[in-house]
Amino acid sequence: MLKQLYINNFTLIDILDIPFNPGFSVITGETGAGKSIILGAINLLLGQRADAKYIKQTSKKCIIEAHFDISNYGMEPFFEENGIDYDAADCILRREISPAGKSRAFINDTPVQLTLMRTLGEQLIDIHSQHQNLLLNEEDFQLNVVDIIADDKALLMQYKKKFADYKEISKEIRRLREEIEANKKNEDFIRFQLNELEEANLHEDMQESLEQESAMLSHVEDIKTALFEVENLLGTGHDGNGTTDRVKDAVRSLENITDIYPETKELAERMESCYIELKDILQEISSHAANIEFDPQRLESINAQLDRIYTLEQKHNVTTVGELLEIKNTLAAKLDRIDNSDEEMARMVKRGQELGDECERLAEQLTTVRTEAAKKIENEMPERLVPLGITKVRFAVNIDKKNICDDGHDRVSFLFSANTNTPMQPVAQVASGGEIARVMLSIKAMISGAVKLPTIIFDEIDTGVSGKIAEKMGDIMVEMAHNKRQVISITHLPQIASKGTTHYKVYKEEGPDGTISRMRMLSSNERIEEIAQMLSGSEVTEAAISNAKELLKIS
Repeated sequence: MLKQLYINNFTLIDILDIPFNPGFSVITGETGAGKSIILGAINLLLGQRADAKYIKQTSKKCIIEAHFDISNYGMEPFFEENGIDYDAADCILRREISPAGKSRAFINDTPVQLTLMRTLGEQLIDIHSQHQNLLLNEEDFQLNVVDIIADDKALLMQYKKKFADYKEISKEIRRLREEIEANKKNEDFIRFQLNELEEANLHEDMQESLEQESAMLSHVEDIKTALFEVENLLGTGHDGNGTTDRVKDAVRSLENITDIYPETKELAERMESCYIELKDILQEISSHAANIEFDPQRLESINAQLDRIYTLEQKHNVTTVGELLEIKNTLAAKLDRIDNSDEEMARMVKRGQELGDECERLAEQLTTVRTEAAKKIENEMPERLVPLGITKVRFAVNIDKKNICDDGHDRVSFLFSANTNTPMQPVAQVASGGEIARVMLSIKAMISGAVKLPTIIFDEIDTGVSGKIAEKMGDIMVEMAHNKRQVISITHLPQIASKGTTHYKVYKEEGPDGTISRMRMLSSNERIEEIAQMLSGSEVTEAAISNAKELLKIS
């Protein structure tokens, strides 16, 4: 439940820091006193968009903070899932708006996305304003009421999961069908492209290897000339005494003096190594020179392969054989998909039918439990509406079948008649404003026991009623406030105001900085004065005081 509300620098409110009590509380005040401002502040904690226009003093930021006791509502998993500290006795929601209009949201001092604050806020407070009566026009709202009474959450979640699978495979079937149709139109072209790539006998590093060999064959004469020149220099030499032989002679010269000049021994050994290496090099060069030959046919063949590769790369807008191989694999997969499309389509269609049948089975189960819940609603609503002055009420829940969708295949509509001689029609079409308010209050009271919602705020739900009817509506709110639930009603009716265990008044004051809205908890005597004023107007009479005491059951 809501324990404390703190508002700072919000529209006409300078500072408001006020506690809230369990049970049924009422908020009263003249029109324009600022009741809607307080609701607007709470709505910001429920994820409403912020705006700099909300700031009273534009040089300071606006802060709205609410403290909740959520000990009885099993919300710890939400906090664990989102990495937020959990304090059941003091859950804090805070919203800050900077002078520039930028907004920040916090849960237990942890910065969070506004959507997360909205998700939590919707589990903590339900604000029922007059515009919410329009929900009676909406099929989803009516279906939700039936589902709450049916207590079919587990079955509905099971159905939703299965329907999501059904939608996914239906999407896959459509995608596959479109792909197959497109591929079949291009099948001949795909096969041609694949055959072209297969005939090229491509493999990794093929292009680099061929380019290297082509370059070599194109310069055979240059290569042979260089090899012969090196062979000549290392071998016989121009003067009949090549480098290799001369190195050999140098080795012998050094060896001849090692006995008398030992310092040359190491040099002779090193020179010997050079001789051996040069001799080995000479042999390899001679071998290369003898083996390398110009092969015009091979060169022509290689260049033909390269031309094919270059043409294919240009055609497919790539630069490597590896990319061509990837395209080849893709084309092969497309053809395989075409060749096996009938089998794949048949498999997916079968799976889709199975899921569709499963959805239909679960939808029928939902219909069964919803039909039972509809009977409970039809029986309970008149019991609640007759004491509220709609004595000739008839109320029915009509369930029609619609195409299967994410909430089943049931179309729910609430039918209503306040008179015995008029046929039942959709409630929003035939009920007056006062009747709609009473119907909504009855629905809220009916479902409140099934919904784990700590705090419900009614914003002038009593519009269009008065007298004993208002008193009965107050009794309903008192009933709703039982069972560890907090109900707060903003009202102009003394009959409802007198039912509250706690009474708050919103009023305006003129200060040095202009008009300021304030809110305070009334004492017992102040409650008498306030209700007397609501009864008689601006001038409080003794009769009004007496009537106020009677309403408050004060002797």
